[in-house]
Amino acid sequence: MLTKRIIPCLDIKDGRTVKGINFENIRDAGDPIELGALYAEQGADELVFLDITATNERRKTLSALVTEIARHVNIPFTVGGGISSVDDVSVLLQSGADKISVNTSAFKNPGLVDELSRQFGSQCIVLAIDTRFEGDDWYVYLNGGRVKTEVKAYDWAKEAVERGAGEILLTSMNNDGTRQGFALDITGKLAQNLNVPVIASGGAGTMEHFVDVFQTAQADAALAASIFHYKEIEIPALKNFLYQKNINMRF
Repeated sequence: MLTKRIIPCLDIKDGRTVKGINFENIRDAGDPIELGALYAEQGADELVFLDITATNERRKTLSALVTEIARHVNIPFTVGGGISSVDDVSVLLQSGADKISVNTSAFKNPGLVDELSRQFGSQCIVLAIDTRFEGDDWYVYLNGGRVKTEVKAYDWAKEAVERGAGEILLTSMNNDGTRQGFALDITGKLAQNLNVPVIASGGAGTMEHFVDVFQTAQADAALAASIFHYKEIEIPALKNFLYQKNINMRF
């Protein structure tokens, strides 16, 4: 049985870790290098670093920061934000990233997913989807949640997997920062119908929420930010709790 993964997420703005609610009201949460090293030491399975304003401000993720992070962590880490070409990915992988995350650029140019998976292997390509439930379904949002599209999240995820995306990072904007639990319905739809791992993101507030997303939605990994940053839940305690609930964890 595959182990489930716990993944702290560090949203980075101007070189600092930040956190908001529903993608707004951003506040400082600490130094990303220190936090990344701490989480690696505590037993996090992977890390995700997202430069949350890179796409909106039309600039590239800071490769120097990636290099520094790589020096301080010994677990796989994914980097995203403003990545739109083979060259961008090459720089980040050479700087020490293990995987890269694409979002807006891939949606606007789906062929980028084909190109990156051919060049670097699908296991390296994580498709990030920011989605909001409106009316009758979950729709894709771009540019850090600022721009709505008319495309449904499941449809885009399915197409991207067919093009070579090796993993889906699904963030519910409705749930983000609320600590009311993950979006089990859309997470479950992707996790149970796509043949790649699905990382659930947005809404973690209690240890039980992780049980729900692993057992009910059948997500492969769960990502969280503020509960880890502000030390409300410690990763070793969370893993022990999940293990006691018969969820297979890596220690």
